[in-house]
Amino acid sequence: MKHRGIIFLLAGVLAALAIGWFVFPLALYRTEPQPIGFNHAVHTGEQNSMTCDMCHEFAEDGRFKGIPVVAKCAECHSTAIGTTDVEKRLVEEYITPGKEIPWMVYSRQPDNAYFSHATHVTRGKMPCEECHGPHGSSTTLPSFQVNRISGYSRDVWGRDISGIPSEPWQGMKMDRCVNCHADRNKVDGCVACHK
Repeated sequence: MKHRGIIFLLAGVLAALAIGWFVFPLALYRTEPQPIGFNHAVHTGEQNSMTCDMCHEFAEDGRFKGIPVVAKCAECHSTAIGTTDVEKRLVEEYITPGKEIPWMVYSRQPDNAYFSHATHVTRGKMPCEECHGPHGSSTTLPSFQVNRISGYSRDVWGRDISGIPSEPWQGMKMDRCVNCHADRNKVDGCVACHK
């Protein structure tokens, strides 16, 4: 009788953990596809060998421009140069009419957090892959998962529900920034990032 109670308790704990680990994220995050497929590997591979900064540029004042505007895509894709349906859609739906692509941004941070790509990439000489991982060699974009409560991308927290990254570049939480600064002896006060 006593063992039966322990078995039921353990089964209940395991069921609660499974619900929290696998079912809760389905309720917490809404998944949305990006408006158009994008293959980084085609652009950065041996055939084209583009670097990140060829599309993700900095303004003259050092600000990061972020996701390129459709005019940047039109520099190479004013007409389709390949045979894929994705490129055909890119040209017909966005480039020809001059309509911006409504990309969903994985890395949008809270309004009180300030991050300067210029400081890290230009002055700090950090390669893009250190924070973004192998994103530049990806053949597809991951689905955009938005937290139904906060409105932020799941990529800010990290894809693992535990919040513990399986790769050093996963997640964009403050402790990651603090640890990276500490590793490089770049200790800043709160107002360096929170303005």
